[in-house]
Amino acid sequence: MRRFSFREFFIFSLLVFISFCLPCPHLSAASSRERIKTFLQRGIEKGLHLDEKAAGAELMKAIELDRENPIGYACLAMAHLFFYETGFEEKEKKKKEALLLRAVEDAQVRAEKRIENDPQDAEAYLSLAIAKMVKNRWESIRKNYFRALREGQNVWEYLEKTRELDPGNYDVYYPMGVLHYHLAQVSGVARWITTLFITAGDREKGLKEFDLASAKGYLLKDLARANLVSAYSGYEKQPARALPLAKQLKEKYPQNYNFSFALANVFSDLGQAEEALSLAREIANGIESGIPPYRRELWPRHQQLLGKIYFDQGDYDKATDYFQLALKDTAPYNARVRARALVRLGMIHDIRKERKTAEECYQKALEIEGVEGLAQREAKEYLDNPYNPTKRK
Repeated sequence: MRRFSFREFFIFSLLVFISFCLPCPHLSAASSRERIKTFLQRGIEKGLHLDEKAAGAELMKAIELDRENPIGYACLAMAHLFFYETGFEEKEKKKKEALLLRAVEDAQVRAEKRIENDPQDAEAYLSLAIAKMVKNRWESIRKNYFRALREGQNVWEYLEKTRELDPGNYDVYYPMGVLHYHLAQVSGVARWITTLFITAGDREKGLKEFDLASAKGYLLKDLARANLVSAYSGYEKQPARALPLAKQLKEKYPQNYNFSFALANVFSDLGQAEEALSLAREIANGIESGIPPYRRELWPRHQQLLGKIYFDQGDYDKATDYFQLALKDTAPYNARVRARALVRLGMIHDIRKERKTAEECYQKALEIEGVEGLAQREAKEYLDNPYNPTKRK
């Protein structure tokens, strides 16, 4: 048997050392994907903690690991949209608007490039769908409805393609649920157009898709849970089904006042006034402290909440006082608060058989700019048919 020379032994040892030190390309790629997913999850959770700076930092870590991967940009666009919609100051919202549009463009360009190179890239299709849904929402806020429709036209196709290519990705059911459930609330010509160009609204399908995403999703499960709370406590009038989900979100994200408001509303709907008032006091303490994310701009929303709690108890005088306080703030960011307060005031006037005044309240709610959803739907409903508390029960 030939013996190794010292030089041959050294080279062999060096090669062995290198083989152990250098990562396997396949393992390295898999590890990188997992790290990206971890940073994306952290970013979304930081956003749900209402920590905008930390959310952006985590999402940027995911992007920096692979600058050609569109999913990081798509999640960043979604985060910018959230903070844009929940923002208070117009100057700051303008900055978020620019960041939002840039992230959408970055996601779209990279997703289209990856699909061109690999038509079976499920993640690229999901990224493209999310980016276009963000752009669709932004155009809708700006009342550019034709552009919004154009952005939304291919979204359903991208989502179905994602599900086909990656059936184990349950996050896809969150945007599917958003489309099915919220398009089901659209009526008239708008419903016909969205059915023709996007997909048919379907309330039951939407709820099932939210359930799937909340139970088995990875990145978007808590967003699905938040939508279920909103659906069950709002359109569905099933607060008992909303309660356990609302509690989970409040426990996981104690600093997110949106979840505190939501849980307080659910408690009030269920007749648990003490629990609702306890949460209202907690929110008031947060606003008074001024510690972020709490801000003084939340006072009208808090007043509207107290009005609802007393309304649900049947104390209409005290409820009216709080609703009138909520109406004093005419800032754009409180448009929905004013609409809800006006609808509740209309309901009180209907209970008191003051139909003309009730109609005036409902009409004013419909005339408020920047409002959509349940408040306007109820305003239209009660304009046609006076509110009757016995029938609602």
